[in-house]
Amino acid sequence: MDASRIASPVTGVVGRFFAGVGLLLRGLGLYVRSPGLMLLGIVPALISGALFVAAIATLAYFVDDIAALVTPFADDWSTTARNLVRVIAGLAILGLGGLLGVLTFTAVTLVIGDPFYEKISERVEERLGGTPGAVEVSFWPSLRRSIADSVRLVALAALVGIPLFVAGFIPVVGQTVVPVIGAAVGGWFLALELVGAPFYRRGMRLPDRRSVLKADRPMALGFGVAVFVCFLIPLGAVLIMPAAVAGATLLARRSLGQPIDERVPAPPAGHPIEGR
Repeated sequence: MDASRIASPVTGVVGRFFAGVGLLLRGLGLYVRSPGLMLLGIVPALISGALFVAAIATLAYFVDDIAALVTPFADDWSTTARNLVRVIAGLAILGLGGLLGVLTFTAVTLVIGDPFYEKISERVEERLGGTPGAVEVSFWPSLRRSIADSVRLVALAALVGIPLFVAGFIPVVGQTVVPVIGAAVGGWFLALELVGAPFYRRGMRLPDRRSVLKADRPMALGFGVAVFVCFLIPLGAVLIMPAAVAGATLLARRSLGQPIDERVPAPPAGHPIEGR
C-alpha cells in the first residue's frame, strides 16, 4: 500500500490539525445520538478510570519522595537550590506519569470494553455506508492482537518519555516546551491506539495504521492531541472515551480515503419521496 497516495493533505498544516480536532467533535455528535451505546461505552471507562485516578493520586502523594530519590546529587546543596531542583523533578515525574497514564488508561479501557467499543465503531461505519474490504475477525485472536499492539505502543511511549523526563529538568523549557511536545507525542500514540478497531476490521495491523496515519500526520495529531487534552480533565477520560472511539473510526476512514458523510437510507419501494 502506498500510504503517500492516501489522504494527502489538501490544506495547510494548521487546517489539517483542526480538521483532526473536528473529527473528535463529530465523533461526539455521532455517539450521543445512540443513548444505549452511551451507557455501554461509559461502563468500561468508569472501571479503568477508577484505576487511573488511583494511580495518579498515588504518584502525586509520593512525588516528593520520588523526586528526592532521583536527585541525590542535590542532597548537599543549599536549601533553596535543592528545593528548586526537586520541584522541577516532581513536575517532570508528574508529566511523565500523566503521559504514560493516559496511554495506559486507553489501552486498558479498550481491552476491558472491546465488545462495546467494537459495536460503537461498527455502528459508526454502518451510518457511513459500511466497511469496505471488511474481513471476519473472531474475538479472541482480535483481543490478543489488540493487547500485543497496545503493549508495544505503551513501551515505545515509555522510551520516548525518558528523554522528555530528562528535558523536564531544564528551567523554563522543561515547563513550557516539554509539555507541548509531550502532548504531541501522547496525541500521536493515542491516535494510533484508538484507530485499532477499524483497521483490524479491514485486516490491517499496527504497521499499516502507522504508515497510513503518517500520510496526513497533522490531522492525526489534531485528533490525538484533542483526545489527550480531554483525558487530562477530571472525568474527561470517562466521558470522552466512547466518543473518541467514534471519532477514531472517522479518522481511519478519512485516512483511508473513504467517505465520512452519513448516508441517507433510500426510501422503501412505493414510499412517496417528500417534496415530490
